[in-house]
Amino acid sequence: MAEPVATGWQPANFIELSARERVAALLDPGSFTELLDPFARLTSPWLPKQGIVTQFDDGVVIGKGRLNGQPAVVAAIEGAFQGGSLGEVAGAKIAGALELAIEDNRQGIPTCAVLVLETGGVRLQEANLGLAAIAEIHAAVVELRQYQPVIGIITGPVGCFGGMGIAAGLCSYLLMTREGRLGLNGPQVIEQEAGVAEYDSRDRPFIWSLTGGEQRVASTLVDAFVSDDADAVRAATLRLLQQGLPASHRTDRADSMLAALQQLDTDTQISALQARTLLAFALQQPAASAPQPEAGHLHWGSSRGEQWSQALIAATDWRCAAVPSVCYADGELGGRACRFILIRPDASNHFPRARQGEVGLLEGWALASLIEETQRADAELPVKRALIAIVDVPSQAYGRREEALGIHQALAAAAAAYAGARLAGHPLLSLLVGKAMSGAFLAHGYQANRIFALDDSKVLIHAMGKASAARVTLRSEAELDELAASIPPMAYDVHSFASLGLIEGLIPVQHADDPDKADIERVRQALTQALQQLPADDRHLQCRLQGEHRGASRQVRQCLRQSWQPESH
Repeated sequence: MAEPVATGWQPANFIELSARERVAALLDPGSFTELLDPFARLTSPWLPKQGIVTQFDDGVVIGKGRLNGQPAVVAAIEGAFQGGSLGEVAGAKIAGALELAIEDNRQGIPTCAVLVLETGGVRLQEANLGLAAIAEIHAAVVELRQYQPVIGIITGPVGCFGGMGIAAGLCSYLLMTREGRLGLNGPQVIEQEAGVAEYDSRDRPFIWSLTGGEQRVASTLVDAFVSDDADAVRAATLRLLQQGLPASHRTDRADSMLAALQQLDTDTQISALQARTLLAFALQQPAASAPQPEAGHLHWGSSRGEQWSQALIAATDWRCAAVPSVCYADGELGGRACRFILIRPDASNHFPRARQGEVGLLEGWALASLIEETQRADAELPVKRALIAIVDVPSQAYGRREEALGIHQALAAAAAAYAGARLAGHPLLSLLVGKAMSGAFLAHGYQANRIFALDDSKVLIHAMGKASAARVTLRSEAELDELAASIPPMAYDVHSFASLGLIEGLIPVQHADDPDKADIERVRQALTQALQQLPADDRHLQCRLQGEHRGASRQVRQCLRQSWQPESH
């Protein structure tokens, strides 16, 4: 373990500091000890295979020390390395540090956490391993915030996007500078997916008017707006920490957000003022109980998710949740009561960018509302219902309204609800029957105790659609396919995904588009067996770390544990 580093003189501008200097500027003077510093030489095993120079800290600095005398861990992402993107090692450093902070709190050591977020999200050169690591970060933030505040800091110039935008939405508190940006989808990706008329990635004033620090604070998606002075950032962090745990989190505002979003006029494009007015009102409303959905006949389409949903549970047993695109059915597997949950296409979706099965604003908040209602209903039951997420989601929704109205926060609400239900004792299984892409998968399915997938060529898993991934990585789609042949985390197919150790099993089926009785029985048996074999106290995601291609994830956690010394508190 490295010796404590004295902070010494630091430049006044927090934005100009390196990740290591930012950690030192935040922690109490003389208390900063870096864990897994560059001398540990834990680098990405995947970048050299693509001709990319590694960095010995993989772009993430973990500092252990104190904040105003309280035990703390600070994780800072280096935006200058690979755009602050997270691959296997970088993501494991953050997730592993948060997991150790959770263990501290279980042992009575009140360790809090600060995340300094300057990141574009998943590192596409390590796509599915980066996405898995971010899901594990989400799980750890949700659990740690039950004990101590998790504070996020977004300054700039990279901003905070992708799956780490969802992580920001999970934090107990957030602070930003004017230069920071916060969202889910980067401007170039939105332009690629939705067109320049929807989102012009070259119009910087427009972008900052929707996702910049001043707008996000006015919208109450962020708690504190500070200058970029390092002392001011530290002082604001300490003020937020002194507030203790919030009475509730932004992720608890599902019902007020759903009511406000459904009243929005989506025939015209939204302005920055409209967005901040709606959010500031809806996010300040008291948390309320979810409305009980009304039973009614669903009009089914022909998507993979819909076909398998009707195969597993009779079509007449399904009902809509808060919106038509999110539906559920109560049934059983092997005598265990289960609630099956599906996101499906809705050609009449109130938000046009979410009509093909994408997870958008309404879908994220509706998932949260439904899962929270399930958890409340089962709170006093000794055996709680299992949740079965049927996953066929092509992507999150890409659009101006989505970014302006905080789609990252909507997806954070869904991820928090799933993770919270799992921690509360609801067994959670995911069944991948079609696409499981990017932020959509993080919101619906990736928090499961166990993940299953049909053994079928149309089951695709990745951090980003191929056209957008090619644009971001400055490669052609053909080049991406060539790399994926030898680098499993970059591949889209389910067999490559299975080799990463992230799923419990592939289920062979003969008619994946139109399942017959034998196919249905095989799937039901696999899910039933998983529920029967899942230990009652298995409420975490550690089983995913055993895959042959997750050696670096295991090594990072082992080294962190060896250098983590709780007795020093």
